Formats: sequence, C-alpha cells, structure tokens
Amino acid sequence: MFSRCISRSATRVPIPKSAVSSSFTPVAAAVARQTRLPNTCLEGRRYISAYGYTQAKALVYSKYGEPKDVLRLHKHSISAPHATQVNLRLLAAPLNPADVNQIQGVYPSKPPFETTLGTQEPSAIAGNEGAFEVIATGPDVKSLAKGDWVIMKRTGQGTWRTHAQLDESQLIKVEDQTGLSPLQVSTVSVNPVTAYRMIKDFCDWDWMRAGEEWLIQNGANSGVGRAAIQLGKEWGIKTLNVVRERKTPEETEELKQELKDLGATAVVTESELLSGEFKNIVKELTRQGKEPIRLALNCVGGKNATALAKVLAPGSHMVTYGAMSKQPVALPSGLLIFKDLVFDGFWVSRWGDKNPQLKENTIKDILQLTRAGKFKDIPVDEVKWSWNTEGPELAASVQETLSGYRSGKGLLRYEGDD
Repeated sequence: MFSRCISRSATRVPIPKSAVSSSFTPVAAAVARQTRLPNTCLEGRRYISAYGYTQAKALVYSKYGEPKDVLRLHKHSISAPHATQVNLRLLAAPLNPADVNQIQGVYPSKPPFETTLGTQEPSAIAGNEGAFEVIATGPDVKSLAKGDWVIMKRTGQGTWRTHAQLDESQLIKVEDQTGLSPLQVSTVSVNPVTAYRMIKDFCDWDWMRAGEEWLIQNGANSGVGRAAIQLGKEWGIKTLNVVRERKTPEETEELKQELKDLGATAVVTESELLSGEFKNIVKELTRQGKEPIRLALNCVGGKNATALAKVLAPGSHMVTYGAMSKQPVALPSGLLIFKDLVFDGFWVSRWGDKNPQLKENTIKDILQLTRAGKFKDIPVDEVKWSWNTEGPELAASVQETLSGYRSGKGLLRYEGDD
C-alpha cells in the first residue's frame, strides 16, 4: 500500500504506464488525490504523490482585464516526463509591460485559453520571459540534463509558474552558466535582443568610423535603453539618450550619471529635447554635424519622437518599438521629402518567432558579453515567490508594473524546492 503523502526529499515511486498521461486528466487527478494528503501535511513544504506527480502553481487568467481583477493562482500536478518532455522549476521571471498588456487584452499577441492544467474554465498562463532549471527529463531527451538552465524558445509559452512540463524542442539551453545569474538569464530574450537587433538590422554603420557615428533614443532608462547604451559602447557607436525628469533635480542628475556610468555618451531630459536649445546641444555634441546621428530608437511617440527625427542625418532610420505616450508619431513632410528618412517598426516577439535560430544566436552573444562583464544587470524590484505566497499578493505586484517611476523592473524570483 502506497503511503498517502511523501515529502520532496523522499524517494519517488513511478506511476504505472497504464495510469500516466502527458496531461493531467480527471482520472489521473482522482488517482493522485487518493494518494496524497492535503498540502497542510507539513507547513511550508510541497509534496508529490506516491505516483510521482509534481505539485505546481501558475498565475492564470480566463478573461481579459486588469491583473488584480483577473489573475489567480492555480494549483495543479505535473506527471513525470516521458519521451522528449522536460520538467522545469522556475528560477526567475520578469514582469514586462507587454505581459500586462497581454492580460488586459490589448496586446497583438494573445496566448490560447486552454484547460490543460485542469482549470475549471479555459485559461492562459501569464508571462513570456523567464529562466528555468531542468529537474527531470524524459528518456528520449538528447540535449538537456538535470540542472541545466533554459529559456523559452517562443513567446506565449507561459512563464509565471513555479513548475512546467514542456517538450525539449520548445526550449533554448544556456550552454554555460558560468558567471551568469538567474536575473541575467531571465531577462535576456526581450529587451537586450530588441536593442541588439534594432542597432544591427536597421542601420548600415560605417565600422571604419567607429566612435564618429551616433544613435539617439528616448526611454533610455528602460531595459531596451540600457541595453542599447552598453551595446553602443561595445560597438563604437555614440549614444544620445533622453530620459524623463525625476521628482527632484538631484534625482534627475543621479539618473543621468547612472546611464553615463553604463557607457552613455550624453544624457538629456525630455524638457531639453523639446526645447528650442536642443539643436544647439546636438551641434555641440556632434562637432557641428560632422558626426552624424544615423539611427533613432523610439518607444515613446508623440512630440518626443518628432524631436528625435528632426536631428537625424539624411538617409537615416527611426525604429519604433513602443508607444509609452499613447500618442501617434507625427512627422513633418519635409523629413520624408528632403531628408529621405526611413521609418520602421520592430516587434521582437514576431521577429523571434520568424527567426528562431538567429534569436538563439543573439541570446548566446549577449550572454557572452554578460560573462565578460560588458553587459551590466538592470535594476530590479524583486518579488519573492515561495510556495505559500498568495495569489492576490502576486497579482498586486503585476498590477504595479505600469505604475509611475519604479525602482527597477519587476521580477518574480521563485524560492521553492524542486
């Protein structure tokens, strides 16, 4: 007779093949319920059933709305992996604004609502970015082993969960963990990749003029902005960076210095950008235009974006990857007619899904720069997630992602065991 409940540290007893399924069916659920005690067996500990099911929790939503209203914590069980399946434990997962927009239903990419986790209503797992550790592999898995770190290959796979079971083909292995932290790995696939591809793909840089060409960007304190500053420094591209004023002049100067310490060539405020003196500031920085501004990265829109475009050299590009101001990009006709500027859009999710191998190569390159100390950590506002953390607490942290001036990017860090 199997014991009704055993701790994580105890020996696992495999479930008979006749009772196993790749998804947790109602029949399997009934069997599992009969073979384990409630989670209050020992306070603060997770349990598996005697048949080898791993207990997991996921932040899910079954309708669109504000995170605080629609997110809930769903508990479910994961079977032992078979064939090419891999069982994973969350290390860390960022809370990106796009994730919140997805929950609100206003983001172009929407994950399917399903019942594969045993939810009463069809639901989606929130989150698109994160780092996981492999805790078990199926017998046919070739490229992964227990202890490996992985990230999701595609968007929409759901990262805000303590544990997951995915196919080996859905994951990108971190080949070398040396010198890397869960924070660095969990945040590599969106913001740094966005900055990397925009700088590489939208401007034909004259590499013989290293240190004599510029890019200009707004939202310079964002994850993408910080990545662009550091990549520009590494590649010999000067950066002119625009930030919003902080509450006090002292805080604004502190932020400017922080970005300069990352490698920013110059940092100005949005007020300076929109002032009549900005042209003179640019002339002084670029040696009266002898050092052209070849690329603009725009995540704000409105008058802010127009001001960026006005200082671009003829034949240059502006790439828009966000719209924080919720205002359209307004362009004087003269910029199109007489300066021959090109205006592009970039969405890293679509790009990555169309170019999976190039995405993987880009991630490897960024992680190598990180190991070499050339890519610094972003500031984070860490949210610790233990097995006993309640759903409303996590949902409130997600809701705060779009609020005001945060001390850093929201980051879920899971502190549970295997």
